[in-house]
Amino acid sequence: MSNPYANSPRGNWNYPTSVRFGAGRIAELPAACADLGTRKPLLVTDPGLVDLPIVQDAVAVAQAAGLSIGVFSKVRPNPNGTNVEDGVAAYKAGDHDGVVAFGGGSALDVAKAVAMMVGQTRPLFDYEDREDWWTRIDPAGMCPLVAIPTTSGTGSEVGRASVITDESDHTKKIIFHPKMLPGKVICDPALTLGLPARMTAWTGIDALSHLLEAWCAPGFHPLADGVALEGMRLVQLGLVRAVENGADLEARSFMMAASSMGATAFQKGLGGMHALAHPIGAVLDAHHGLTNAVVMPYVLVWNRPAIEDRMARLARYLDLPGHDFDAALKWILGLRERLQIPHSGASLGLTEENIPLLARMAEADPSAGGNPLPFTAGVAETLLRRILAGDLGTPAA
Repeated sequence: MSNPYANSPRGNWNYPTSVRFGAGRIAELPAACADLGTRKPLLVTDPGLVDLPIVQDAVAVAQAAGLSIGVFSKVRPNPNGTNVEDGVAAYKAGDHDGVVAFGGGSALDVAKAVAMMVGQTRPLFDYEDREDWWTRIDPAGMCPLVAIPTTSGTGSEVGRASVITDESDHTKKIIFHPKMLPGKVICDPALTLGLPARMTAWTGIDALSHLLEAWCAPGFHPLADGVALEGMRLVQLGLVRAVENGADLEARSFMMAASSMGATAFQKGLGGMHALAHPIGAVLDAHHGLTNAVVMPYVLVWNRPAIEDRMARLARYLDLPGHDFDAALKWILGLRERLQIPHSGASLGLTEENIPLLARMAEADPSAGGNPLPFTAGVAETLLRRILAGDLGTPAA
């Protein structure tokens, strides 16, 4: 029997969790833990933050409220399965009853995976986001989770997945379950005031890549489209200001909101930027945000036949001169230049020799399926050579 509604718009939509947003709201950490019934949380952060005042102050706030809080910080910039295993061991050794994710995307990804794994019986990568593997996870074995971002990039605080490198084959793998979404989020822009300009730029471009790929992804999801457009307007308003004046709290607030909005919007899909960035990060240990910043215009130019109208609509929404694809591309190239983003993939460690491997990995990456045009190993290889040469090339035929 034919479906009379086959050509009408359809979609499955899920939007995020409870968020406390605003400067100074880290003081509400004990209340967020209490809401989830947590008295002995394990705070998961990274080595670069663990001895800084923002972590020490958060721990002091928790302790003053009577919480027995532990700290785990063995987290790599591109986190791997060992980091998660070590975090689970620390959780069990301390007899904790919840997790506080505190830091940038790496710390948040590890914390979310730890909170999921503390009560599971299978290895971490048995829960990779493939087919229905997420149904292998026992939700009763997951512990409560509070997420507190200290960068404005990944938006992992409002996501249902973690990206973890499998050391056995050096691939980044997505671990997914709907209940990996943190139960409570504290978005305190004041926590980002000390972030260096370079990291502010790299993480901010990462947020833009999420918003931009979600906006360009095929499919009917007007909620995600609206969030993506407004998120890019906040990037336009805040990113350069936050990089040039790290004490600009309004700009920091715009970027923290845009970061969460990006992770909310990309439930619609990602694409070639992330399909390339994941293997480059896993194999070359390049920073994820910087990698997205480098590859961004090359993927956009390739996808032009499928996204020309979308980019023109973006240009109109941002009130750019020209109101067309070229105006949007010019804005992105100008933003990259102002933020001192390298134009060539050589800055990431890309060489002619590693292109074939990275291209095959890009085709296999889950993000490839969301690209507006088919993203095969051949396409990835073409783009990687353009990226290495610093040549934007031409759109797909």
